[in-house]
This record gives sequence, structure tokens and C-alpha cells, in this order.
Amino acid sequence: MVEELNITRIPVSNVPSVPTVASYDDHRDKETPIVIDNGSTTLRFGFCTSDAPRCQPNVVARFKERRTNKPLLLFGDGVDVESGARAQARVPWEGGVLLNFDALENALDYAFIHLGIDTQTIEHPILMTERLASPLHSRALTSELLFEQYSVPSLAFCVDSVMSFYHNNLPTPSVPFISDGLVVSFNAASTSVIPILSGKGIMSHAKRIPWGATQATDYLLKLIQLKYPTFPTRVTSFQANWMMQNFCEFALDYPALLRKLTDPLQLRASERIIQFPFSIPIAEEKTEEELTRIAERKREQGRKLQEIAAKARMEKLVQKENDLQHMLTLKERREEESKKDWAEILQEEGFDNDAALESAIKKLELNLKKARKKEADGDDMEEEPPSFPLIDVPDADLDEDGLKEKRKQKLMKAGYDARERAKREKEREREERIAEERREAEERDRDLKGWTNKMRKEQEAIMNRIKERNRRRAALNDRKSAAAQARMKSIANLAADDRVPKKRRKHGGEDMFGADDADWAIYRKINTAAPSSDEEDDLTNLHTVEQKLLTHDPTFSEDQTHASLSSQRSALISAFRPQYEEGDVEGKTRLHFNVERWRVCEPWFSPSMAGVDSAGLGEVLQMVLARFSDQEKGRLVKNVFVTGGPSQLPGLLPRLQATLRPVLPPEMPLDIVRASDPVHDAWKGMADFAKTDEFKRVGVTRAEYEEWGSERIKRWWGGNWNSSVPM
Repeated sequence: MVEELNITRIPVSNVPSVPTVASYDDHRDKETPIVIDNGSTTLRFGFCTSDAPRCQPNVVARFKERRTNKPLLLFGDGVDVESGARAQARVPWEGGVLLNFDALENALDYAFIHLGIDTQTIEHPILMTERLASPLHSRALTSELLFEQYSVPSLAFCVDSVMSFYHNNLPTPSVPFISDGLVVSFNAASTSVIPILSGKGIMSHAKRIPWGATQATDYLLKLIQLKYPTFPTRVTSFQANWMMQNFCEFALDYPALLRKLTDPLQLRASERIIQFPFSIPIAEEKTEEELTRIAERKREQGRKLQEIAAKARMEKLVQKENDLQHMLTLKERREEESKKDWAEILQEEGFDNDAALESAIKKLELNLKKARKKEADGDDMEEEPPSFPLIDVPDADLDEDGLKEKRKQKLMKAGYDARERAKREKEREREERIAEERREAEERDRDLKGWTNKMRKEQEAIMNRIKERNRRRAALNDRKSAAAQARMKSIANLAADDRVPKKRRKHGGEDMFGADDADWAIYRKINTAAPSSDEEDDLTNLHTVEQKLLTHDPTFSEDQTHASLSSQRSALISAFRPQYEEGDVEGKTRLHFNVERWRVCEPWFSPSMAGVDSAGLGEVLQMVLARFSDQEKGRLVKNVFVTGGPSQLPGLLPRLQATLRPVLPPEMPLDIVRASDPVHDAWKGMADFAKTDEFKRVGVTRAEYEEWGSERIKRWWGGNWNSSVPM
């Protein structure tokens, strides 16, 4: 039994409070280092002596206030306060590369102001993060901005994931940092693998794949849009990111998981339901008197429509009978006319030959038979035949009103005669049906097994016809299939119809399609949406056969009926995306997550499934480890360190364990750990390092900047350039 699922609702975000400005008194004239983690989505900043950083979304918007018409500069949470500012929002990073330095300058202004700095220049050393393998010109422009605009005394750059590793492997005061490990960093725009030996990042062997939290969020948003193309509420990127953080996880074996989820019960058990806000339409309440009046008006309108429809049916029925009588009279003249005259008469009447006349007569007789039967089913017959006294009166003996009444009585008599014929036909069909049921009952009593086999074969034959019809309809959607190519040939043949000369077709000649009954067979063949002429009859006959088997065959159950088999085939689709009734507003605003929970995370290991031409995380790890000796490899895999926001998703550590264990020798120990705080450990590691004496040696001072320029680089173990990388 599938347990009842709880409905999780999107939380309502409150208007952010105004950040407070810190006191600068504790750091005035002390040159306390400032640590800035310049992330692509979040800016974290603070003095290195702080316990935790201040955090703001790394987004800037220039906005003109409507009431005062004054230009405003909004940063972080302030951008979301004004709806008009969101469209003008900009970020310093584009695709993981720092390009927008105006936005970076605004972000730095915000950071320094909220740290309480009230001096003309920034008199504190700066330690700032940069992306792995960041372009040299990006670092140079950032250095130029900090030295020229803010006059900082020194500036150092570091890789955030290395500093997170440093914070989780802090050395003792008397021992230098010499830890070994393999850092796997899950960032917003990318994922990187950095080997660290003896406390030094081997950046020449580091690898990066272009898939991160931002791409995963966009991928989830596309999956939602594909699954729910008519969803009534707009799903934002913020909501998609919240769903990814709360519902998505890594699969230990994704193909095996998909095979497991082919069971509808397993698929339903794994789903999570997100209920979006909705409003129930308020129905207008009416009094009892108004409801009675509306119902009476509807009944009166229905009665009038029935009268109009009955009169129209009667006129059509009389017209068809007259046409049939005319055709039968025309057919009788065939023996009296010569062959040439007969051909001319047929041409004048619109028939090509005798076969066309016979076909038209048969078709009209069939239509009359159906119309009489429908008329007999819909109307009650009079107990006593009505009288039509004026029909036999000559027209010369009647005045104008009498002639009108006579024509009316003729129409009524024709309708009465048609109903009588339909009644007799219906009675004859009823007698034939009773006789057929009697013969079938005798056959069933005589040989129940044989009758059952015959009914089952008939059911199978009808079901095969329905399957073939559905298969052909599906094949028409594939332009390379034989059915689709035959359809195109039929369309081409219709376009080359020689019943209208090319010259007349070119100048807008009359389209003769439909003049021949065979045209409509072609139409049903080329039109994928047109229902087959036998489809309705097959479904009716199938229902009749199955009802007989359910009544008389004890071995035939409801599970063997066509409806049950069809529902079993569609159970997986129903579990993947449940359908709600038209009026269910609450159900229409729900998102059902099942396969997407694991599919969003799988591109980290198989980027190609999301359209990214890159190696997966497992291949990258294997390539990085292959560049080291077995001894060095053993030192690395003893401490596989994962950090970054997406590393908190469930199932990552077991997946990495299952990925790395087969490529390592059995005797080699493997230990995978997660950062104690994957989101803030990078800033905390930077703060720890900024307190050490070594920090003063790795930064570029203002004097060195003025002498060597903005491209001056100092090699050290936590930066993109170190002693293991040739300059």
C-alpha cells in the first residue's frame, strides 16, 4: 500500500529587513584584514575576527523611484523589494567569469559601508576569492579597482575550495599546513577537482566541468515547463532552486533506479507534491426563485430547440425520400432510352455511369434507414393514426389557405409514413435480434467451451484492429515511417488531381475533392485526427462481446477487458503526471516530482544528458588521479573532501564512494568527507588564514603594485598560481 503523501507548500518570503551598519570602532587604525568571498550568487564579507560573514545576494540594480523620480542603486535583498528593479538587475559574474566590474564596484561599496568603514580609503588588507583558473586580465582589473579606487594597503587572491579544505584541516600553531586531500568543489557555475599534496594545491592537475547549481536549477525549470506546459502559475528560478535543495538527490545507480521506477506503485511512492497558491472561484449564490426561473427558461429553450430540430429532420427526411424516388424513377427509364441518350441523361443528372447511380441509391437508402430508426427512437407514435382530409381534395377546389393547409398535411403525412416504416423496420430488427440471441443461447448450452473460444477470438480480433489503428496513428507522427511516407504520397496525388485541368487549377478552378466517395477514404488516410469509420462500431461490438463473456464465462474477469488492459498500460503515465478534473483548481496548481528528483543531479556525473559536452565527475576524478603515482594517489583518496552548497544534496557521498572504489586498488583506503559548513567554510578558512603571519607575505602590497603593475602575482599554496605551476 502506498502511504499517503504530505503536500509541501512553497514558503512565503517576507520582505527583508534593512541590514544594520556595524561599528567601526573596534577596527579603527588596527589594519584588521577584510575577507571577501566574491561568489557568483552570494557575496560574503567581514573582518577576519568576526565569527561569521555578512551575506547578501551578489546582484545590483539601478532603479528610478516612481514617486520622487530619483535614481536609486539597490544591492542584494533590496533588489527584490522593488518589482521594477528586478528587470534591471545585474551581477558581476557572467557564466562564471568576472566581467561586470561596475557591479563589482557597487558590491564592494556595499560591503565597506556595512562594515562601518568611514575613512576616505580602505586601510585594511584584503583577502578575496577568485574562480579556479580565472583569466589573468580579470584578476588584473580587480587589483586595479581595489588599489586605485579604494587605496587598499595589500591584496591577496585565493581559491575558495582550497580555503574550505584549510578550515577543515587546520594546522596547529607550531606546525605548518601540510595536509593531503582531493577537493571536490560544487560551485554555482561549475564543479572543480583540486588535488592537494603537502598543503599545496596542484593547480596544474586540477580539472573543472561546466555544471553547477545554476545549471541544475535551469535544468529543473526546463523539466517542469516540459512536464507542465499549461501550468497556471509562473515557476521562478528561486522556487526551482528551493525545490532542488529540498527534494533532489543523487542516485547510487541511476539506470537501476529508472528500472525500479517503471513500477507505477514505486513511482508514486517516490513522488513529492508541491502545492502552489491558488484561489477558488466564488460561485454567485442565487435565490430559490431565481433558480426556478432559470430552470424554467432552460426547459423552454430546450423544448423550442427540440421542435426546430424535429422540423428540420422531418424536412430532410422528406427531401431524401423525394430524392430516392426520383433516382428510382430515373433508374426505371434506363430500359426505355437508347445507350447514347441514357449517357446524356446520366451526365445531366450528375452521374458518370450506372455504377455511380447505383452507389448513390444504396447510400441514400442507408441514410434513410438510419434516419427513420433515429426518428422512431426519438418520437412517441400516436395510438390512433392521424387524419389528413385535404390530401385527396383537388387543388382547384381549395382556396389559398386550403392549399397551405394541404401542403402542411402532406408534410405531416410524409413524416407519419416515415415513422411507421421506421417502426416496422425496428420491429423486424428486434425480431431478428431475439432470434439471434435464441440461436446463441442454444449454441452456448450445447457447447459452452466452443462458444467461449469463439467470443474470445472475436474479442482478440477487435482489440487487434484497435491496436493497429492506434499504431498507425502513432506511426504517422514519425516522418520517416512508411505510413507517413504513404500519407505524403496520397497528398501529392491529391495535389496532382487531374479532374480539374492544370490551367483551371492555376487560375482558381473549382476544387473537385469530395465529389467521389473514395476521396473521403483518402481523407481519413491522410488526416491523423480524423476518426476511422469503423472505430465506433468496433468499440460498441467489443463492449457487447466482453459483457457476454463476463456474464457466461467464469474464467473471464474484469482484468481481461480492453478497458482494464488499457488502464494498466497507462498507469505509469498516470503515476508520472496525475490528471485532475477540469474544475479541480487545487489539483491543477500542483507539481508532482518523481523521476526529476534524481534526474536533475545526474548531469554532474553524465553532463551529456543535459546537452553539455563534457566529461562527468567520475571521469574527471579518474583523470586527475591517473596523473599521480600509487603512493601519491593513496595520500589523496584518504581525504576526499567535498564542499559547496550542492554537496549537501543527499546521496552524494555514497555515489562518490561507488564511483571511486572500482578504479582504486582493493587495499587502498578511501575516505570521503563533507565540509562541516559547505556554504560558509570557504570564508571561515580565509578568516583563519588572514590571522596568520603567512598572510602578510602572500599579498601584493601597494608599493609592489605601483612598481610592477596590476599583473603582479605572488605564488602561494592557496592561489591559482603556486610554486608547482611554471610562470
